[in-house]
Amino acid sequence: MIKDLWAKYKSIIAYLFWGVVTTVVNLAVFQILSSGIHWNYQVANVIAWFLSVLVAYFTNKVWVFGSHYTTVSDFIVEFLRFYFYRGLTLVLDIIIMYVGVSLLGFNDPLQQFIVKFIDNVIVVIANYIFSKWLIFKDNRDIADKIE
Repeated sequence: MIKDLWAKYKSIIAYLFWGVVTTVVNLAVFQILSSGIHWNYQVANVIAWFLSVLVAYFTNKVWVFGSHYTTVSDFIVEFLRFYFYRGLTLVLDIIIMYVGVSLLGFNDPLQQFIVKFIDNVIVVIANYIFSKWLIFKDNRDIADKIE
């Protein structure tokens, strides 16, 4: 019973675990840069995104989706897909932060953290959808077109 549930939901459980790790990296870097050293919240947001995406790529590739590439072109295709779709959710991230901080006026560190946390929940869901169905799948067909 438990073995069957694990087999059925293994990738979702692993994604949630590594998603929490990635989210902690994102939130911690954001807080340090935004509240700690008082950088502009959007600059802090983009740097936090960049670092958390590096963590996310390798953890998703290895432990969540078990992606195995056989050629350099497979790796490049997968990596570019990952950053392209994460770039789309970065736009969503920037918009949510702008609405929460600049338009709604959630300016103090705790309020920015709350906006960033809500933002991360939405972005994690979008990233899972992109990763599951568009990034970590068989890259051979696309890689063959590049070669």
